[in-house]
Amino acid sequence: MPFSPFKAAAVQAAPVFLDAVATVDKACALAREAARAGAELVVFPEVFVAGYPYWNWYLSPLEGSAWFARLQQSAVRIPGPEIERLCAEAARLGIHIVIGVNESVPYSLGTVFNTNVIIGPDGLIARHRKLVPTFAEKLSWASGDGSSLRVYETTLGPLGVLACGENTNTLARYTLLAQGELIHVANYIAFPFVSNYDMPEAIRIRAGAHSFEGKVFTIVACSAMSPALIAALEPTPPQEKLLTGTPNAFSGIYGPDGRLVSEPLIDREGIVYGEIDLNRCIEPKQYHDILGHYNRFDIFRLEVNRAPLEPIRFSNEKVRAGQPPKLADFEPDACDDEHTGAVIRLSAQTE
Repeated sequence: MPFSPFKAAAVQAAPVFLDAVATVDKACALAREAARAGAELVVFPEVFVAGYPYWNWYLSPLEGSAWFARLQQSAVRIPGPEIERLCAEAARLGIHIVIGVNESVPYSLGTVFNTNVIIGPDGLIARHRKLVPTFAEKLSWASGDGSSLRVYETTLGPLGVLACGENTNTLARYTLLAQGELIHVANYIAFPFVSNYDMPEAIRIRAGAHSFEGKVFTIVACSAMSPALIAALEPTPPQEKLLTGTPNAFSGIYGPDGRLVSEPLIDREGIVYGEIDLNRCIEPKQYHDILGHYNRFDIFRLEVNRAPLEPIRFSNEKVRAGQPPKLADFEPDACDDEHTGAVIRLSAQTE
């Protein structure tokens, strides 16, 4: 069945730094602007709610500790009131939203995840936690797991998401392609530390390569370094010089031939739009379909562990109030069997 074309929007904007409520307000306003322009998919930057731990790049761990506390206290729960607000806006506008957040968890005040949230008109679809924080990011974020390395069926088409440096991970990208991904979301942060790194060029290389290799559309949304954000970091003059390096941000939308279908947006805040016609993915796959005729599955095999990683797991208990448990009250942990089976089944599918 042919796909229906739609318009996508890539938002390049700065958060209201470490203020989740105000940043969600800004995200809703930008979503409304994009929806008025006809967008059915609106993509926001990595950890847009509510900011990136830039201090990790120029402060020692001890110096940055107080900043981490502020990051943790501004992080959001999933589900939680901020996500509910975004879901309500998506429902009201009849759109899909992908947005990066700092995610807190109920079991630890020391754990924060870099998480992408996928929202549809009918509510929360999924979340994906960044698999590996990059370099200095490890001082702030925990690692995700393979449970969310999935492609999600939406009314627009099959959609996958990776954050920033995850788009350098060939195996992660292939895992999404092999599940039928046709819409790839790649969101980033503005990176002003430019003496040895060109962020816009690094983004262009990765987005174009993924689109060309997989014959998919890639929507890139990057954050921006606003004067208010820089001021919020309270930098010294040498630190401010580091934080104002340019160019530092790039947003755009790529087609299945690896070329832009939108205007490029560099550094400044704004929204770029592109027409997404997934039917365009068919013809280039006749040349190189690395998920089918242009691969050798008798030679190569990839196995992915989708078991969620948790700090503790309990066996099922049937304990009566006020009475000590008996041996008969405990049942085998069905969750263990499911996790083991999931890995075995996934392996069996590759045989």
